[in-house]
Amino acid sequence: MTVSQIDEEVAKLLQLKAQLGGEDGKHVFVLKTAKGTRDYNPKQMAIREKVFNTIIGCFKRHGAETIDTPVFELKETLTGKYGEDSKLIYDLKDQGGELLSLRYDLTVPFARYLAMNKITNIKRYHIAKVYRRDNPAMTRGRYREFYQCDFDIAGQYDPMIPDAECLKIVYEILSELDLGDFRIKVNDRRILDGMFAMCGVPDEKFRTICSTVDKLDKASWEDVKNEMVKEKGLSEGVADQIGEYVSMQGGMDLAERLLQDPKLSQSKQACAGLADMKQLFSYLQLFQVTDKLLAEKVRTTETQVLVASAQKNLLEERLKLTTELWNAGIKAEVLYKKNPKLLTQLQHCEETGIPLVAILGEQELKDGVVKLRKVASREEVDVPREELVEELKRRTSKLP
Repeated sequence: MTVSQIDEEVAKLLQLKAQLGGEDGKHVFVLKTAKGTRDYNPKQMAIREKVFNTIIGCFKRHGAETIDTPVFELKETLTGKYGEDSKLIYDLKDQGGELLSLRYDLTVPFARYLAMNKITNIKRYHIAKVYRRDNPAMTRGRYREFYQCDFDIAGQYDPMIPDAECLKIVYEILSELDLGDFRIKVNDRRILDGMFAMCGVPDEKFRTICSTVDKLDKASWEDVKNEMVKEKGLSEGVADQIGEYVSMQGGMDLAERLLQDPKLSQSKQACAGLADMKQLFSYLQLFQVTDKLLAEKVRTTETQVLVASAQKNLLEERLKLTTELWNAGIKAEVLYKKNPKLLTQLQHCEETGIPLVAILGEQELKDGVVKLRKVASREEVDVPREELVEELKRRTSKLP
């Protein structure tokens, strides 16, 4: 071996030594959890156990039984079941046998379990970990390993009776956990598909546009519209029509109103969905849960309060108060009319999901107060003008 070859081998060894660790040649381990995962200490586990016991107790009260399935499935079982999200499935390294993937949710394994065992009727719950190869955002609760809690009633039944019980269960669990005020949002895919058809969405774009609309819980309407038009190739006019519908919310009244809508009433699919929605709400009234339910597609804004007036000639006062709220970081709106009727302003809040109304009238201005109204309960209270910002911040911090 020549001197140059020896020097080359020594250099390789020194490079390897540097990679392995310090001067003693020992490998330096970095102690940390894998990206998108975390540990839970005894206190956190005690809280989890209490929550799980509450949830499981409710499931059992409603006659459910539980199952378990493997944490991994055959890759072909999961492939093609999640549309655009299929890229988030964790594939396991091929060990020379079956191609496997970690489960993405509990629904597809449940469907496989039913088919394998030829089960046609079951009321089951399943609480277990699932895995997604997503970009984690741990401060916002997005992990690569996390629990899902599933409750399903499988089988053929009369319409909306099992659906109503599922919503009753959600209502009971959220109430018993005492998490604060909440709203349960319901929808029917037939209504959404009928709406797409009547607005002019091409058949081949239904699923991809639906995927975009689903993002409205986390993104603004402008962002969603931009994706529809610029990325998905939808015309701006069609997107605007969709925007008008997805801003609506309500209960039995909304279902009845949409059944009279000139466009949706032409869709047999949408009408069937709306008829079932009315039936659902009638059952929910019997279950005493309609005070927490909204037949809603989505809120298109994050507005926290509408500044309204009870009499005419108060536009300047509305604009002044709106400016005060904006300057304080409150998300506020005002209608662009000089003398809007109070009923019109309140209906705007109900239709768009704005939870609070700050009402100005001649008497309120004289007394130095603002009448604050909670849209859902219609409860009203007079708040001193100088305390309004803090009161709004206190209330909006508790909103779902």
